[in-house]
Amino acid sequence: MIGTVLAALVAGAIVGPLARLVLPGKQHMGVLLTVVLGAIGSLIGAFIYYKATGVSDTKGIDWISGLIGVVVAAALIVGYGMITGNRQTR
Repeated sequence: MIGTVLAALVAGAIVGPLARLVLPGKQHMGVLLTVVLGAIGSLIGAFIYYKATGVSDTKGIDWISGLIGVVVAAALIVGYGMITGNRQTR
């Protein structure tokens, strides 16, 4: 379980920027916040994947869990923009 959490946090450094790339326009937030939201999205994505499949540990990279993490992180970034009032610009 600790290995899964650590892997999800490291994946957050990748998932956060990927989520920002998926979103149209420019988001007004720093790199640290992007990584934090990516890590949270990655953890939530891993949790959703675990609850849906019952698989807690895979060998290698779990692409489906990662994709779920990117979607969740993108939703968190959009939600953050809505809460703070920072709209995305094109």
